[in-house]
Amino acid sequence: MTDARRIIAHLRKGEDVSPSDLRWFAKGLADGSVSDAQAGAFAMGVCLRGLSEEGRVALTLAMRDSGHVMQWDLDGPVADKHSTGGVGDCTSLVLAPALAACGVYVPMISGRGLGHTGGTLDKLDAIPGYLTSPDERRFRKVVAEAGCAIVGASAAIAPADKRLYAVRDVTGTVESLDLICASILSKKLAAGLEALVLDVKVGSGAFMKHVDEARALSRAMVDTANGAGCKTTVLITGMDEPLAPSLGNALEVDAAMRVLTGLDQGPLHDLSVALGAEVLESVGIKGGEDKLREIIASGAAAERFGKMVYGLGGPISFVEDWRRFMPEAPVIRAVEAESSGQIASIDGEALGLAVVALGGGRQVETDQINPMVGLSEVVHLGAKVEKGQPLCRIHAARLEEADEAERVIRAAIRMGKAPKVAPLVRERIA
Repeated sequence: MTDARRIIAHLRKGEDVSPSDLRWFAKGLADGSVSDAQAGAFAMGVCLRGLSEEGRVALTLAMRDSGHVMQWDLDGPVADKHSTGGVGDCTSLVLAPALAACGVYVPMISGRGLGHTGGTLDKLDAIPGYLTSPDERRFRKVVAEAGCAIVGASAAIAPADKRLYAVRDVTGTVESLDLICASILSKKLAAGLEALVLDVKVGSGAFMKHVDEARALSRAMVDTANGAGCKTTVLITGMDEPLAPSLGNALEVDAAMRVLTGLDQGPLHDLSVALGAEVLESVGIKGGEDKLREIIASGAAAERFGKMVYGLGGPISFVEDWRRFMPEAPVIRAVEAESSGQIASIDGEALGLAVVALGGGRQVETDQINPMVGLSEVVHLGAKVEKGQPLCRIHAARLEEADEAERVIRAAIRMGKAPKVAPLVRERIA
């Protein structure tokens, strides 16, 4: 007879868990017959012992099939992108409306923050009125009219993953290759996609610190998704420093809006274009990079973002004057360089955890996120700084929290010999 204790015991001993047992466990996660304690033990067992390739595929499909799998009837391709997470990574906010302006429909089901990385839904919560959990009728309406909608998985979409996702964030099991793969793909496959591009991060600010780990995850996700009938490619991209110069929810919305309105053409812009070109290529649209650069420069992508925001309950004039709607922290402090030199290394994970400690992420499941806190104007690798020049600016709710954040930031940003900066896109796996 199948029960949670027997499955957990198999994992603890490093034994294979059968697809039927994984289907049973996913069903139990979805209907509540598996307890939080058992879910945590399961996550730890998978994290420590791993699953076979067959087991990983079975868990992914079981979590997908634990709820509703969507189908679409639209006049264009349905595709999406997903990132494994990194600091200052708000490409989804740029890419979804840019793809929509190119004629691709993007029903983007996103998640909350995990560990030291920010979550797309937490960022969108900083926009007044924005509904990250609309009903399916409204979700479909916004996708059809704006071309994109970034929302959370409804209770009907991969409910097994919703349970396990929350448990992973507070049990130190975020980094598991098998759980990352199953979590991402169960939601994406349930969205009824024709094509998917995955952005697998590697570096100090990513869950994957080494390229071999990133390759293993990339291959696992490509094989699983393609085996399930969804054309999928992966870009392995660098996360040795924050992608955007801002970390924190409202601050990252601001960073994305700067790209969409032509005020910034830095790494966030460039990676959004590279990922978008992969999506367009996968659905048969050539010349993707040039097309996306034109779409962003023309304001067409920003217009789509505005339609999405309004369609999901946000301000009608958000794009025209977004800063008027965004919350601002009462304490804003520059962290000034104590000497002149070049930025040699940035511990992205430490910066991400500093934002969590400020209130921009969760340390336990029940924590409420403060959308206004974070870091802005973060220096980049190799930058020359003079004594007294800001390394970044802290946005905090209280002075004592800013003091602790400054201590962490000074340890995380080090000066010395200028590093050899690797390209933003490291590898492509298809």
